[in-house]
Amino acid sequence: MGAGPHAGVRTSGPHFAPRLWIRPLARPARPDDSKRTCCLVTLGCPKNLVDSERMLGLLRSAGYELVTQPEGADFVLVNTCGFIQSAREESLSAIREMIDLKRRGLTGGLIVAGCLAERERESLLKACPGIDQLVGVFARDEITEAARRLTSGEDDDRAVFRSAPSCPLSDRDRLRVTSRHVSYLKIAEGCDRRCTFCTIPAIRGPYASKPPEEVIAEARQLATDGVRELILIAQDTTYYGMDRGGRSQLAPLLARLNEVAGLEWIRLMYLYPVHVTEELIDVVASGGKILPYLDLPLQHINDQVLGRMNRGITRAETEALVDRLRERIEGLVLRTTLIAGFPGETEEQFEELLRFVVERKFERLGVLAYSQERDTPAGRFDGQLPEEVRRSRSDRLLLAQQEVAFAWNESRVGWQGDVIIDRYIPGEKNAYIGRSYAHAPDVDGVVYVTGDDLRPGRIVPCEIVAAREYDWVGVAIADPR
Repeated sequence: MGAGPHAGVRTSGPHFAPRLWIRPLARPARPDDSKRTCCLVTLGCPKNLVDSERMLGLLRSAGYELVTQPEGADFVLVNTCGFIQSAREESLSAIREMIDLKRRGLTGGLIVAGCLAERERESLLKACPGIDQLVGVFARDEITEAARRLTSGEDDDRAVFRSAPSCPLSDRDRLRVTSRHVSYLKIAEGCDRRCTFCTIPAIRGPYASKPPEEVIAEARQLATDGVRELILIAQDTTYYGMDRGGRSQLAPLLARLNEVAGLEWIRLMYLYPVHVTEELIDVVASGGKILPYLDLPLQHINDQVLGRMNRGITRAETEALVDRLRERIEGLVLRTTLIAGFPGETEEQFEELLRFVVERKFERLGVLAYSQERDTPAGRFDGQLPEEVRRSRSDRLLLAQQEVAFAWNESRVGWQGDVIIDRYIPGEKNAYIGRSYAHAPDVDGVVYVTGDDLRPGRIVPCEIVAAREYDWVGVAIADPR
């Protein structure tokens, strides 16, 4: 499989729709100058990142070499996000940048894949005629054929799309661009929820769980490749197995993953609150490799807004769940995301949400100003709010959360616990950037660590000596394991 060099990452937006721009920091060695070369630009959520890594693995097996910059590459692969308007604009900007490089003779060709390709299909070729090949989400594994057509100069069949499979495509044999010791593992594809604001079911199809044996096999392969922190992802992680047997199978899956040799931390993301079972709480509370960190997107708290969102849960049920999680799981860190300015949201309903943020004190919280999306029920609702109102409410929520987060970080001074070292700080001696169990990659802060010879990937007992806004400062207190 092989881990690529650590990637430069830019993130924005809430955790369920970050945009990642990834290019390796160092150009890989090219023992054979006759090899075809490609450069990757990947945008969107970690699920999209897994797709990118799988496509890179297939291209590598077909003899293509990954290079750092698009200039001089035989082609650039842009894996796009199509979730909301701002993500589409960013994807289109990246596509047009690569088309301009191609026009100036600085790169050979352009393949566009992913959610924007799936959503727009052939209309994207008309809008951006400089695209050479278009690959839909479920045609991902045909990337090498698209590359062959491009590099051989074939103009026919510029687009390939496939229906959503009943069983998710395998993500094994990836060429990873994350740090060697961290990896995402996608346990399912698609979504059966019908949240009125969301386009994902239309893009990614119905929910389809990976067979447990496939998940375990992938986890073992990743562990053999050096992964110590495994991050489980899906559009709705707690729904895992319900499409196969009528009940969530996430807890039994976690029990098996807990036995995979080499893994040290297992982190859970994207837990839909309706399907959090007592069995799942028991597994997380029992410790082991499962971190007491849960990502629980709530989106709102007012009952009327939740009903219009079709979230299938009430405020009372939400608060009862949060209370139960806090009571049962020691040291729990909760992350959530909220949507501000949903159609019809009154100032009173927004104030209720604002008070909820202040009172409930989530350790981690992201906010998205509502985006009106075509082909969603919410996009046709009456009561669409002006953009300035949506953005103002988003900013107010973030300011309220800032006080909560800064206060909680200050309360962590004196805490002692494990930190995983992610990378060196360039130009500094014995200085590193890492994360505790309370810090998911890219969406939370970091821990700045001082200590002797703390190589990336090591898990180091530390004491937190200071807090700097969203980040912690720690000192290693024992030899790393």
